[in-house]
Formats: sequence, structure tokens, C-alpha cells
Amino acid sequence: MPVAYRNQHYAELKKQHNKENLFEDPEFPATNSSLYYKKPPPGVVQWKRPGEICENPHLFVEGISSHDLNQGIVGNCWFVAACACLALKSNLWEKVIPDWKEQEWDSNYAGIFHFRFWIFGEWIDVVIDDRLPTSNGQLIYCQSKQNNEFWSALLEKAYAKLFGCYESLAGGNTGDAVVDFSGAVVEAIDLQKEKYYADQNKQDKIFEDLLKAWNRGGIISSSIKPQGFRLESRTDNGLVRGHAYSVTDVKRVRLGHGLRAYFKNETIPLIRLRNPWGKTEWTGAWSDSSEEWSKIGDTERGNLGITVADDGEFWMSFTDWCKNFSDADVCRLINTSLISIQKNWDEAVNFGKWTRNSDPLLNRCGGCVNHRQTFLQNPQYLFDVTKESDEVLISLQQKDRKIYRKEGQGDNLSMGFNILKVEVNRKYRLHDLVTQQLLHTSTYIDARTVFMRCELPKGRYVVIPTTFDAFIEGEFMLRLYTDVDSGCRYETDGTSRKIQTLSSRCHTSSFFYLRQNLSPLPFSLLKMCPFFLSHQ
Repeated sequence: MPVAYRNQHYAELKKQHNKENLFEDPEFPATNSSLYYKKPPPGVVQWKRPGEICENPHLFVEGISSHDLNQGIVGNCWFVAACACLALKSNLWEKVIPDWKEQEWDSNYAGIFHFRFWIFGEWIDVVIDDRLPTSNGQLIYCQSKQNNEFWSALLEKAYAKLFGCYESLAGGNTGDAVVDFSGAVVEAIDLQKEKYYADQNKQDKIFEDLLKAWNRGGIISSSIKPQGFRLESRTDNGLVRGHAYSVTDVKRVRLGHGLRAYFKNETIPLIRLRNPWGKTEWTGAWSDSSEEWSKIGDTERGNLGITVADDGEFWMSFTDWCKNFSDADVCRLINTSLISIQKNWDEAVNFGKWTRNSDPLLNRCGGCVNHRQTFLQNPQYLFDVTKESDEVLISLQQKDRKIYRKEGQGDNLSMGFNILKVEVNRKYRLHDLVTQQLLHTSTYIDARTVFMRCELPKGRYVVIPTTFDAFIEGEFMLRLYTDVDSGCRYETDGTSRKIQTLSSRCHTSSFFYLRQNLSPLPFSLLKMCPFFLSHQ
């Protein structure tokens, strides 16, 4: 069950209010403290309910679409891009916007709404009232193209409540917001550092990877580093630097016309993006009215839904995407279901802390491997690869620190992790570091999440999550995915503790706990589990 944020239970509160007694949220009041901590928005701000802004307000107008919303004055294009991605995935937005039919304006309207976010391993239910900040009768922040549609503005308000105020949402990462909408695993890709634009083989490989992620329900976004240019300045081909774009499609498109095109079977990889501003588009090859579209048959063009309009959405070749964008976030919904026709992963999750102690035996914040004297004082997690070779995915996530921006301490910790190979019979913590043990080192960066995928041969390993500097305290979540049960466990000097799954921690069902901890249960016994019976 979701956790009620600040112990505010939506169903109970709604029963206490009605049209004559509209809900006013004491935990996020209609005051300046909910707007900003440093820089006030321009103009005179008035808090208004949707019914005071327009006639006939709705949560959704003609359904939900990535075209619904546009960025307001706060610099949160990253959040708006994530919302546009969310709108494309009904299985996700129906979790984030629960009871969406019941929340529509009707006779039960009471000025109260609720939304859910996946925060550090658990779903949090956030209650808000519908008083929204306006200036000159217009919404200041996120808004829909239809002036009587309010799902995006209300969702943004709930997210701002989580992090203290609207200004705390100025500057962020699209991938982080997508994770908060889904519980996905995010992989950050540096397109320029890896030089995908210059290596056709690497480019082909990453396209197939993104196409697979997209077709399996993944969410992708990309951006351009300013690199000395002014933030949100425009390139010669219409793209905006320092700006987050949501990817709205990834396709191999057939070139040619008629039957000849099918027999020739020549294709080109294309990618579609959307600017959260709802305008300002790419003007290069494959843009809305470019001559390249003449290479594609009418049927194929119809399938792609080509529109010539400055609506912020556009196609471009994958090669041009690799050349022009510097960063991409790929959010994958990792399949851990036991019953699936797609590849399923075994998941191990641990919630840990970097804690400081003057006793070296108890200190657990030793810093990266540069600090050789203290490195092995960090938390250590032992796991096994039981196949001859296995692909391993590791995600290290720290607690989001935007809530501390009001206190001037909102920066992420610089962190990463190391993978070490150890003896197959090792049971306890490492105390001596041998250089040959170090197999892989992740990037160390002040991002909320650090991700790595690697192929490991059969054997026993230790993964050590660390901050870059020694004696820095913080909390983290370590997720490890393998093809079969890795037996991942936290290592101490006297005992080891098997890592429980995220599913069992959140009490989704005892079925997941059985799956992880009593793995080879007979199929006949698994069929007795209520969760199994209800999901056949």
C-alpha cells in the first residue's frame, strides 16, 4: 500500500469536505513559502482554484497526451519533459494519477486531489488542494494547452509539495522524475564522450538498444550541454541548449514508395522528440516540412502521424540526434515478473547508509578507492554469478536532496561504486585490498543515480558503494539485477544478511518474497499462492 505523505489520507480528508467546504491544505498553504525560498516569481501572484480560472474545468480534456502540457516560468523543463513521457504510458500515469475518473470534477468535487510518486523505493501518496498560483488570471507554472485542463498543473503542485516549494523544481534531471513516476532504472548516456556520432557500429548498437527499451515500455529523454553558450540559447538548427527534450518515438522507417519499397526493404533509423515549450523545433533533415519526407510513401507517412505545425514535436535522423545531443537518459522498466514471455531479471535491493564513526571497524563512509586506508570501511555487498557468464545491472541511487535547497544544501553527493572479484568461499568483509580484485569502477558523479551494466564470468563478487570523498554521510539504495538469483547479501565480520526484494519491502505480495528467498519452490506449491492465481 502507498504511504500517506505527512499522514494525510485522501479518502478520509475528502469525506470531510464538499463543494460548500473546499479542502485547504495546511501542509502546503497558499503562501509565498510554497512558491519560493529565494527568488519570487514575477508579477502579483494570486492563488486561484480552476473554477476561478475558467469555466467547466477538467482533469483531462479528450484524454491525456504528450501535447497537453507546456512549461511555465520556472526552469523545470526536465519535469515537463518527464510528464510528456508519462502521458505516453497509460500503465504508468494511471499509477501516478490514481482514481483519475473519480477525481474528475463532478458532484463530489471538494477541492482535493492526490497523486503518487515512487520515492526511494516506495510509493508515496501526496494530497493537495487545487489552489494554483496565477498572475493576471493565467497559471504561472506548468499548464495545458486547453485552458480548462488541469492534470499537469495539479501533478506539478503535488511534486513541488514533496520538495518544499515550486522553486525547488528549478533545475533537475528528466530521468530522475521518470524514476519517481515509475520506479524504473535510469541509465545516463554521454553521447559526446562515447563519440557515437563518429562510430557507425556504436551508433547502430545504441539505436537497437534504445529501440528495444522503447518497445518494452521504456522512457527516453535527451539534452544538449550549453558548453560555454548561454543557457537555453538556440543552435543554428533550432535546438535549445541546456534544455530537456522528451523522446516520443523510436522507429526504423521504410524508404521508398509502393510495393517496390517493401521488396527493397531499405530503412532509416529515426527518432521523434518534443520540446516542453510546445514550440521551437529542429529545422534540419526530417523536420516537419523538409524534403526528406518525399523519400517515404504516403502510407508510411500516415503511420508516423506527420504534422506540419510548430507544436514542439519533430522527427530527426538518429545520426543527427547523436551529433547534436550530448546526453540521454534511458529509463528501463526492469521485468522481475516470474511469469513473463519477455526476459525477466532477478532483483536484489538494499537500503543502506554511509555513516561516520571514529572506530575504523564501525566506520561506513570510507570514500572512493583513492582513499586506500579507508575504502574498505564502506558498506560491502557480496553476490554470486552462477552461470558461466551473466549480464549484471547495478543501480546506485541516493536520496533526493532538492528538499534541502531551501537550506542551501540541495546538492547531490558525488558517488559511485566498485566491483571486486573475491574467493568463491569468501563469507565476510574484505579488509585487505589487492589491486587485481578491482574489476569495474563506475563513473563518480554528483547525480542522483549511477548505473552500470557489465558482463561477469562465473564467480563471487563484492560491490562497494561509496561517496567520492571520505567521511561523507548519506543514504543510498542499491539495486542489482542478474539472470538468476545472485544470493546478494550485506557483509559484516560475523554475519551476512540476504537482501530482500523491493517488492517484499513494500509488502506488495508475499509471492515475491517466496520467489526471492525460497527460490526453487515446486510449481504446484507456487500455484497455491493467491498472487499467482490472480495473475494467470
